[in-house]
Amino acid sequence: MPIYMDIHRVPGLEAIDAAKAHQQDMAIQHEYHCKCMTYWIDEPRGVVFCLIEATDRSSVEEMHRNSHGLVPNRIIDVNNDVVETFLGRIHDPDGALITDKGFKVFSDSAFRILLITDMLDPVLLRHAMGAENAEALLNRQNENIRKALSAHGGREVEHAGSSFIISFTSAAGAMACALEIQKNCPASDRILTGFKMAINAGEPVAKSDELFGDCIQLAKYLCRITSCDRIIISSAVAELLARDNFRENKNNIAMASSGDEALLEALFARLEENWQDPDFTVNRICQKMSMSKSRLYRKTIALWGLSPNQLLREFRLDKAKELLKKRTYNVTQATFDSGFSSPSYFTKCFKKKFGLLPAAYQNSPQ
Repeated sequence: MPIYMDIHRVPGLEAIDAAKAHQQDMAIQHEYHCKCMTYWIDEPRGVVFCLIEATDRSSVEEMHRNSHGLVPNRIIDVNNDVVETFLGRIHDPDGALITDKGFKVFSDSAFRILLITDMLDPVLLRHAMGAENAEALLNRQNENIRKALSAHGGREVEHAGSSFIISFTSAAGAMACALEIQKNCPASDRILTGFKMAINAGEPVAKSDELFGDCIQLAKYLCRITSCDRIIISSAVAELLARDNFRENKNNIAMASSGDEALLEALFARLEENWQDPDFTVNRICQKMSMSKSRLYRKTIALWGLSPNQLLREFRLDKAKELLKKRTYNVTQATFDSGFSSPSYFTKCFKKKFGLLPAAYQNSPQ
């Protein structure tokens, strides 16, 4: 059966209340073809996340409604292995207190700090450096990252060729890990690979249908606006860290403001929705974001060093590269499906940005 994670926002809820509600769920779970696996409670934030095996979302909702009345605010599909990698468990924690009435009481937050690394596409790196040199450099970086995350309590969630997602329970641990990675990765290697790091914090269930999807997405956006020599942290992480971290490492850390984060999320949401539309222009971006062209220009120059037109073109090129990687698109299809109107212009832009022709990229070993 599918596995679901839901979120309940209940200000003032205590661990004993969550334990009672969980037992009430378990008492009637069979009636709704559900299996309540475990939950996480964060008392200060007033939030509970339940992990449940069920036939569908409506069964989860009905079970909660008829056991204790706390209907979930949101339910998403999840994978057991991914949940365990992010959060460390998929069953109740060992050693939980059991009261004389049989309630298993524990307080275990699902809030996590995520360190995201990003770098040049390995295909492009091999093209630039040669396969042997590129492989040696990638192996050095991967070894450095894994050594640091192990030393600072990180959990490797994903390694997708050009990036890592690493989960921490502590902002200080994530920051220490990132600083160690940076220290042990020579600046020359970081520049060659375009290696960047961002740290964000959040809950497993928010707006996205993916586990920690919103948290990961913002971290990836932040990677776009930082440099190879600065670890960028979100405003949420900045609040969690002691000020000493900024004083001692001010040359190594960049901090995003909440305003910058809101702009990034709004702008990239518009780009994600419309990048395939050849009629989607900067004027349309301004209309959708209720911004003047001059203000948008100032913002994109400040954050990316690119004009809005350049940013839109770069975004489309990145999307086109992903289409070509699937190998189900030829160059002409990728041209039009990524919002370009001319294959020759697309080819020229692709070559200028990535250093090789679209067909050569597509035919390179992935």
